[in-house]
Amino acid sequence: MSYQTVSRVINDSPNVSATSRTAVQDAIDLLGFRPNRAARALAGGPVQSVTVFTSNTTLYGFSAALEGIEEATREVGFQMGVRVVEERAEASRAAVEHALEPGSSVIVIAFDRAGAQALTWVPREVPTVAMIQAPTALAPARSSVWLDETAAAKRATAYLLSLGHATVHHLPIPSWPRATPRMEGWRAALEESGVVPPEPLQPGWTAQWGYEIGRQLVGNPGVTALLCGNDDMALGVLRAMREAGCEVPGDISIVGFDDIPAARYLSPALTTVRQDFKALGKVAFAHLLELSNSSRRMPAIATPIAELIIRESTGPPLGSRAAGMQAAQ
Repeated sequence: MSYQTVSRVINDSPNVSATSRTAVQDAIDLLGFRPNRAARALAGGPVQSVTVFTSNTTLYGFSAALEGIEEATREVGFQMGVRVVEERAEASRAAVEHALEPGSSVIVIAFDRAGAQALTWVPREVPTVAMIQAPTALAPARSSVWLDETAAAKRATAYLLSLGHATVHHLPIPSWPRATPRMEGWRAALEESGVVPPEPLQPGWTAQWGYEIGRQLVGNPGVTALLCGNDDMALGVLRAMREAGCEVPGDISIVGFDDIPAARYLSPALTTVRQDFKALGKVAFAHLLELSNSSRRMPAIATPIAELIIRESTGPPLGSRAAGMQAAQ
């Protein structure tokens, strides 16, 4: 075979006969040959790899996004690498510089400060897509994808108000440099209903943090409805309330955010905002293919829409239910 024919087979060119393709592929399998991505890039070959920068691989939104990207890369034959970045500027910059290879492309999961900072270190000439909380100045001139968390938080807060709660408290995830879209949606829903938003609770990420905050809320009659920044913290609050003998939703209604797989199996099942981060990861990779010089493409994928999933952890406050029962009698 000529080297041109071998090259066409390796690069999936259609201009090769079936017989030649089979012969070359058999030789590749026999020799255990693997293309050198760096050499291919230096020769001006098409981008066929992606490096994903993320600060976390365990929290639901991050891990689901990684799963979606991995599935999408597998569908088109891309190689995928993952690099965890820190919030410290020097460490973040070093991680990005060391991970980038000639001809690579990048997806940055910039849901937090560390991810957003890593995005600033990626050279402009590298094909890059950012997964972000919402459009901000932190990702200028970068292709970005996101879920409309502001609208979703507004719907969740409005739903709690519609049940008869006088106000809704908020346990947020960390924000920078301004309030998160989830907090903005919560605040907007209260203000549009003529309710002065209470001071947000101390932010966090984990079930442990939710548990600690939940213990502080036990016995506070002014807190009858709580919108949590994610399901992990909602899970912790549920546990704290159960240990204290508080009824959910009798004493307090709780809404989470993200709809983790376990949310429907909690007792009570958690009312939450469903966000399809896995699909968003696929959308990010589809955008990346359009930016790169790769000949491979994916079918058009619509950006998913967040959805309020109503389950058992929400209901009217005890006072309004008692009043309704008296009226019925």
